[in-house]
Amino acid sequence: MATRQSIEQFIQQCEDSLRYAQEQMNEGSKQEFYHDEEFTNAMQNLEETYNDLLKLYHSANAQQREQLHRMRLQIQQMQTNMILVHY
Repeated sequence: MATRQSIEQFIQQCEDSLRYAQEQMNEGSKQEFYHDEEFTNAMQNLEETYNDLLKLYHSANAQQREQLHRMRLQIQQMQTNMILVHY
């Protein structure tokens, strides 16, 4: 079972990934994606975070799964937004 602290730390990591992705999406829209490498790194970071979330989900209790589920939805929405903005 995942500990409360490990879930909290992971949620913080997710929020950091989302914040970085949002910053890169904002910068990309201002500069017409001249910083494509950073944008791609942000997308890869989100994907890695998403995969880590799925692994952690299996060892979480019901309340933790709910937290992780909400975070998963936020990550997926950001991934979708980044794809739509970039292409």
